[in-house]
Amino acid sequence: MDAHVAHTAVEAVKAVGDSGTKLQDLAWAVLFFPLVCALGTLLFARKDRMLAVGFNIGGVVLSFLLSFVLFAVYGGQRIDCTPFQWLPLEGLNATMGLHLDGLTTVMLLVVTGVASLVMIFSTGYMKDDPGYCRFFMTLSLFVFSMLGIVLADNLVMLFVFWELVGVSSYLLIGFWHEKPSAGDACKKAFLTNRIGDFGFMLGILLVWAACGTVNIGGIELAIAKDPHVLGATASLAGLLIFMGAMGKSAQFPLHIWLPDAMEGPTPVSALIHAATMVAAGVYMLCRLFVLYTVPAAWPASLDFLGGLNAATVISWIGGFTALLAALIAIQQNDIKRILAYSTLSQLGYMVMAVGLGAGLATPNPSAGMYHLVTHAAFKALLFLGAGAVIHACHHEQDIWKMGGLREKMPWTFATFGVGTLALVGCPLFAGFYSKDAIFATALESNPVLFGLAVAIACMTTFYMCRLVIVTFFGSARTESADHAHEVAGSMKWPLVALAVPSLMIAWLPLGDFLAGHFDAHYHSHGGDVLFGPFNHNALAAFFGLFAFMLGVSAAFAVYWGRSKDPLPAKLGQLSRAMRNKFYFDEIYEAIVVPVHDAAAAVADWLDRWVIGGLGVRGVTGVADFAGRALRLVQTGSIQTYTFLFAAGVVVVALLALK
Repeated sequence: MDAHVAHTAVEAVKAVGDSGTKLQDLAWAVLFFPLVCALGTLLFARKDRMLAVGFNIGGVVLSFLLSFVLFAVYGGQRIDCTPFQWLPLEGLNATMGLHLDGLTTVMLLVVTGVASLVMIFSTGYMKDDPGYCRFFMTLSLFVFSMLGIVLADNLVMLFVFWELVGVSSYLLIGFWHEKPSAGDACKKAFLTNRIGDFGFMLGILLVWAACGTVNIGGIELAIAKDPHVLGATASLAGLLIFMGAMGKSAQFPLHIWLPDAMEGPTPVSALIHAATMVAAGVYMLCRLFVLYTVPAAWPASLDFLGGLNAATVISWIGGFTALLAALIAIQQNDIKRILAYSTLSQLGYMVMAVGLGAGLATPNPSAGMYHLVTHAAFKALLFLGAGAVIHACHHEQDIWKMGGLREKMPWTFATFGVGTLALVGCPLFAGFYSKDAIFATALESNPVLFGLAVAIACMTTFYMCRLVIVTFFGSARTESADHAHEVAGSMKWPLVALAVPSLMIAWLPLGDFLAGHFDAHYHSHGGDVLFGPFNHNALAAFFGLFAFMLGVSAAFAVYWGRSKDPLPAKLGQLSRAMRNKFYFDEIYEAIVVPVHDAAAAVADWLDRWVIGGLGVRGVTGVADFAGRALRLVQTGSIQTYTFLFAAGVVVVALLALK
């Protein structure tokens, strides 16, 4: 009966669209509802908590509902919403236009769905914060910025919203700006991302110069007509574009900002790590995937690189980032930082899958995008679950000062367990299916990276089981843990809502839908969806299952019944290095800061003495000297003028006679 009602509703919506109503214009509403509500809060509800919550949650929920309508009506159709002129210049026609297809409609649901639940959770988590209204207003601005990236039909518009996401993250990470650590964290995130964005901007310029357009559809058409249109800049342009993703999705070596982003409120961490900022980089790579399918090419000066292409570099950077973050997570004790490094590792998986997807017989990055969608659900669940734990333990974040929370917080424990099982790739949970898609892609494209991916999966299971065992089992180790209690309904029910897709979203043919978006000739492997991984690539699926079982066994063997971590004593210096993030911050400070100071000193000297001295003051000095010399001649004395005239006649006469 319910299926019949749903089918009837969808058909009714389609009928409305067929009758002439431009439903694609709803995409503009999806984009601007959060912005309008943020502005409404600023103008009318800066001190009214209830009105601020109503404005912002209502706006994002409406965007979610409209996104569902767009997905139900258009599904995988490609539709461009009429653009309007924004910056008409000769050779560059920058417009504001929206693009709808299977990829964007799925991403719209992810962003607005997760953001809606995060906002509802925040009503309880932030209820005592004096910046309550400002928090919700900034969250809406953040969602608006991310939706702009998702819907943009050209690179200029995408870059504008890309920078708005950077500004929004700066405001949210530094929300508690009175804390010096929060101020440092937001500046670190902002400046690190500017490095990646500079490369991104150069990549956009290269693509524009080669293709003659910044419209994404136009770029795809130009490359389809001539795969060599980018010429010798093909791989270079791809890597410069990837630099933007390195910043937003925190890939090595620009990964250092993401763990420090934990200084913001936990709901901010949930939104950044699940559906907005970090997802932007992976989504952008999938959106511009055509750039990574062109023939490998380098400028003549880089011929020594041979057949190496941008996609290969991307896959190895992703793999290395995933490994590095997993190793660091094993020895972190802060519950939010463990999840932060888990995000880094999973983002490495996604980036690696996109790079490997370009090497398939039929290039397809859908494995990375599939994992992005499932990861958004269970990582938002895990961060909000961590927020519930922190809230119940009076803002204690050290897992070794918790313990025994399973009985005191049964709902949080159950939902956190679902998120953990999804993340570690337990069969029947969402992460198992999306990780298997990555394993299958890696096995087909690069067996070495496949082995690395399996090892990382084992480490992921190990450190996440460590987190659950230490936090929820055993006995309470501190008074704050002993007095913990279940959170209020406004925080509990979003956890339950996120647990559903964390378990069941992969039971839908989502992987086939995304694969079909990138490959019009894609055909499903058929069979039961729940056992699809074994039907598709049994070897990859069995290795994933083996990694899960090995990680669980190792975690229980090491941590069950322990009151402190036994690994530091066994690993020695390696454990210390893992706890200290392999000293990347210290290395950057030792290298980047002196180089920056030296470059600044040289620039100051050039500005002061060459540009300001010779260039500016030198020219004015010559003019001043010449003027002073001429004033000596202009005395106003008749005798002096007569003498100079006579002397001039004598000089001319001597020259003439000579």
